[in-house]
Amino acid sequence: MRVLIRSEAGLFTVATFFGLGFSGMIPAYVLAVRELFTASEAAWRVPTLLLFSGSGMAAGGWLAGFIYDRFGFYGAAFGFGLAFNAVNLVLVAGLVLRRQRTLRPLLGGAIKDW
Repeated sequence: MRVLIRSEAGLFTVATFFGLGFSGMIPAYVLAVRELFTASEAAWRVPTLLLFSGSGMAAGGWLAGFIYDRFGFYGAAFGFGLAFNAVNLVLVAGLVLRRQRTLRPLLGGAIKDW
């Protein structure tokens, strides 16, 4: 990877592959919200999701540059990114566990198939 990003063309190539990999993330969020909520609930949740996901991506890019300016290397920014993703993973896991607990009494034994 280090050899690829020593030139401008290599940087654009790596950025393109990252962009293609992440291009399905936001539409997947929208589909998940639409699948989990009724149309009236999704009507306000989808724009809210798009607002916060776009703002989060913009703030993350800005924060990485700010941390680089303060420390002079990207290792600290990478560490902050890992920490924020770990917190995000804990929050999502908590939501999934909460959803399973609320569905269990409603579905009875069918929760195993879910």
